[in-house]
Formats: sequence, C-alpha cells, structure tokens
Amino acid sequence: MKQTFALFSLFTLLACEKVLFEKDLATTDPLVNFEYLWTEVDKKYSYFQLKNIDWKAVYDTLKPKLSSQSTEFELFDVLSQMLNTLRDDHTNLIAPFNVSRYNIALRHPENFNRRTVLEHYIPNAWSTGPFLHDFLADGAVGYIRYSSFLNDFTNAQWDFVLQRYRDTKGLIIDLRANGGGNIFNVTKLLSRFTEEKTLAGYTITRNGPAHDQFGPKENFFLTPSGKVQYLKPVMILIDRGSYSATTFCAVLTLALPNVTLVGDTTGGGGGLPNGGQLPNGWRYRFSISQLLDLKGNNYAEDGVPPQIQVAFDWSDLTTDEIIQRALQELL
Repeated sequence: MKQTFALFSLFTLLACEKVLFEKDLATTDPLVNFEYLWTEVDKKYSYFQLKNIDWKAVYDTLKPKLSSQSTEFELFDVLSQMLNTLRDDHTNLIAPFNVSRYNIALRHPENFNRRTVLEHYIPNAWSTGPFLHDFLADGAVGYIRYSSFLNDFTNAQWDFVLQRYRDTKGLIIDLRANGGGNIFNVTKLLSRFTEEKTLAGYTITRNGPAHDQFGPKENFFLTPSGKVQYLKPVMILIDRGSYSATTFCAVLTLALPNVTLVGDTTGGGGGLPNGGQLPNGWRYRFSISQLLDLKGNNYAEDGVPPQIQVAFDWSDLTTDEIIQRALQELL
C-alpha cells in the first residue's frame, strides 16, 4: 500500500499544471533525450504484450525523424508520437510549452449527459461533499453522482449520504465520465458495500528487463469502514469516460455480489503510473503495473465491461436509458 501511495503522489505531481523543472540540465540533445525515454519505457512499461506493441519498430520508425539539430518542438512531437503508440491515457510528456496525452474517451461515443441527469432526474439534488444525490422512483431508490475520484470526502459525509437512503430498495451510483483520481477514495467508496474483509483483486508491477517480467501478485482488499454499511443491491453506472481509478473501482466491484455494473465498458487505465525527468528537464509518466481480477485475468487496461450493457439515446435528451435500466433492475 505504501508503494501505491507513492505512485499516486507522483501521479498527482505530474498531473499538476505548475511543474517544476530543474535548472541544471544534463543535455538538451534531441537524440540523447529520445534514447533515454525509449529505454525507460522499454525497461518499465507494463502492457507491451497485452497491446501487442513492437517497441523496437517504434524506435526504428521514429528515431530517423530526429537529429542533433532538431528543435525542441520537433523533439516534443516525436516523443509524443512515441508515447501515443502505447495507447495509454496514463502516458504523458510534460514540457514547459505543452503536455501530450492520449485521450481514450474521445475514441468512443459518449454515454452520459449531465444536463439530462440534473434537469430530469435530480433537479433538487442535495450536495454533500463531492456527492450530488436524491431520491428516485418516489423514494424507492437513491441516486448518487460522484464525478471524480480526485474529489475527497470524509467518512462522515459518506455516512450521511448512505444513512439518507437506508430504507431504499437499492442505490444507483453514477461514475460515468469519472476520469479517476485517488484510489484511496475507491476503497472508501466501496468499503460500505461489504460486511467482511474481502479480497477483490491483485496488482503486479514490472520488475525486470523482459517485457513479461513482473513481481509477485499483491493482494488488494476491501475492508468495511465507517458507521453505515449498505448491503442492498447497488447499480454502478460506467462508460468509456470512466477511466483510471474508476476502472480500478469497476474491477473491485466484481468481488461484491450486491453490486452490478451498468452502461458501457470503462475507458481502461488499469495500471498505476510512474515517471521521471528527461535529461532536458521535461517530465514523463507511463503505466508500470497491471490490475488483475480474482481469476488473475488482465483486461482492465482495455476496459471493464458492464454486466448490463446499455447505450444513451442522444435523440431524446429527456431520458437517460442507463439510469432507467438501473431502476428497472432495482424495482
């Protein structure tokens, strides 16, 4: 868990817009910086095999585009192309003038319309910490919108929300378009839906030069916490915008028999990111670990499929088909 916290802290640092760059740089030579980044990824990236990436071919294709006289903008463009071949939204190059990213959500249809939810389902929603919530179906179901795992909440806030819906038939927790954040908020969220310590998944971390070389599996547990447990049915809504910590959350729910995933496959991002600094001072990050389900399967990076597949109908913005299907299941 200490390692996980360190990785998350680094992720937070690299995600910050105000990045610090060292004054004393080793070299700005484009070829040296290209070699450095390619080698770091080669030694540590965790999904070469899953994504069938020929990393040597990437080297052979992109290195000829650079010379010692290449500008920093040309270097940034080539290094961005290199990282984008990983098809990983946990992969970034951060220079003083730009940040490269691979946006998974833009490659799939949207399955969430915030205006539809606010106007037609929870127009008088309560706001408790990061949660927007209210009753649906004449009080039979509780709806809770949590838009980002970056948004912290206290146990007291989560106690209050769950206590408000204690007499409902079930809960809908909407994690669509939740781009992830702090994985500790994942465990805080899910710890209320079990009465006993539950093994929910495993992580493995790249630890050797071979692309398939990983350390031993590390157990990931969900442990009951807080004053209120909710053990009735829970529908968690997901889509391609549900990325990173939200994909992590989706995998862990598979160990909870009272939780069902509804909507579309998550955007992926099952590996924890790590990174560092290039010789020219630019920073980078990429995935170094994998998330496995209880059977040892590794599919989270490509997205966790829902148990109930439902698509949003954009021809009618007065109805959210995903919420409607979740209500149908609960009622």
